[in-house]
Amino acid sequence: MQKYLTVKEAGQHEINIERSRFIAHIKRAESEEEAQEFINTIKKEHWNANHNCSAYMIGEHNLIQKANDDGEPSGTAGVPMLEVLKKRDLKDTVVVVTRYFGGIKLGAGGLIRAYGKSVSEGLNAVGIVKRTLMRVMKTKIEYTLLGKVENEVRTSNYPLKEIHYLDTVEIETYVEEDKKEEFVEWMTELTNGQGVITAGEPEYLEENA
Repeated sequence: MQKYLTVKEAGQHEINIERSRFIAHIKRAESEEEAQEFINTIKKEHWNANHNCSAYMIGEHNLIQKANDDGEPSGTAGVPMLEVLKKRDLKDTVVVVTRYFGGIKLGAGGLIRAYGKSVSEGLNAVGIVKRTLMRVMKTKIEYTLLGKVENEVRTSNYPLKEIHYLDTVEIETYVEEDKKEEFVEWMTELTNGQGVITAGEPEYLEENA
């Protein structure tokens, strides 16, 4: 996938509604096996909860999407949870909402709102990132050029990944695939042809969404 949104990190967030505890557990998952493994881990951890409802969306074009009510009335838990993931346009994301029943029934509408709210607030708590597939471009220069080149890179549209201080300096920058040639021209001019520029591996750049 060239660009997509997903969760920043694994985490959990708890809310209380009418004395029931709703704990949203959220994680990035890049395969259905990984998602199922996470769901099973939470179920074992919260084996004494009334429900461990789950939803996940994985892959480009949301090819894999599943929702499970885990004993709640049909369509009142897993589907509303999945809808939040769809609304946020998240990929490779799995969420489990653990419910400890507090004695007050919420009704179908109340459950739909509660599970949706639990996921929504959980996502806000762990954070969302935009992942963009980039090419890491490596530029080797002499130390005499470092100040000038580093300043220009930091104020450019090419995010700086890392600087390696070796016999010469190697500056790694993220460049979109279709802008590689443009970058090489820019860097060649910037270093007066003294920079040695090579293309590294493709890598995802993550930025807060």
